[in-house]
Amino acid sequence: MMRLSTGVVALLVLAGCASAPTERFYSLSNGMGVTAAPAARAAYYIEVPAVTVPQQVARNQLVVSTGAGRIDLLEQERWSSPPASEIGQALSLAVSGELGTIDVFRTPTPDGAPVYRISTSVQRFESAPGQYALIDAVWSVRLVGGTKVLTCRSVANEQVAAGYDALVAGHRRAVTRIAADISKAVRALAAGADSGC
Repeated sequence: MMRLSTGVVALLVLAGCASAPTERFYSLSNGMGVTAAPAARAAYYIEVPAVTVPQQVARNQLVVSTGAGRIDLLEQERWSSPPASEIGQALSLAVSGELGTIDVFRTPTPDGAPVYRISTSVQRFESAPGQYALIDAVWSVRLVGGTKVLTCRSVANEQVAAGYDALVAGHRRAVTRIAADISKAVRALAAGADSGC
């Protein structure tokens, strides 16, 4: 009888383990910036320091809006790194890919090489499954060592289908739109043109 009870307990424990939900991890930067090699490398570099995000979304779990003023923290749906890192890396890859240059943040550069610093503060990072993925960011571009700073705001609101894969894809499209705005500003500044937002 004791053997039978031990066997039943072992089966119940195994069944409990088998039914535990699986964590899924998402990335904004996976595959970002993959483009054909540019005909000529840009004559300047960029650097993308750490991005800031609102405190309520500064966690690995996906934080989703589910109603008026209500949000849910999804324990099983997670970013592969904190959202600030995800957005920063995705922006870096998208902008450097668009401009045909290199992000040299914390990397030595040749003497006299122009480097454009891109600072980004995400004001809103909203996720509403089946509805929208929104990134509202204030960003600035400045030639390192120079005094002129261009500060702009980009709001990218992407409609998304149901499901978390679609939500993450919407955020990736939003990052790409913001990166295009930043790239346009860097190009203009590098060409000596007056760049507006």
